[in-house]
Amino acid sequence: MKNQLLLENYYLPGEPKIALQQFASYYNHERYHESLRNLTPADVYYGRGPEISDQREKIKRSTLAMRRKMHYDNQVRQLTQMS
Repeated sequence: MKNQLLLENYYLPGEPKIALQQFASYYNHERYHESLRNLTPADVYYGRGPEISDQREKIKRSTLAMRRKMHYDNQVRQLTQMS
């Protein structure tokens, strides 16, 4: 936070307050936190964590299944080309 707020030059009295509010909004609503299982603090606070984790798990399973199928299809294709 210090690196983002203190390195700026502010010309009007209200600018630091606006910059601090923007940083707090970003930190709480957009930035994923590893200690919160890659959720935002707002997601945890409002109880959306389990729903998001379930959705990510579904995406992970479908992606792995798709990659597995692509791998097997590629293996079959290589074996048929060799024959």
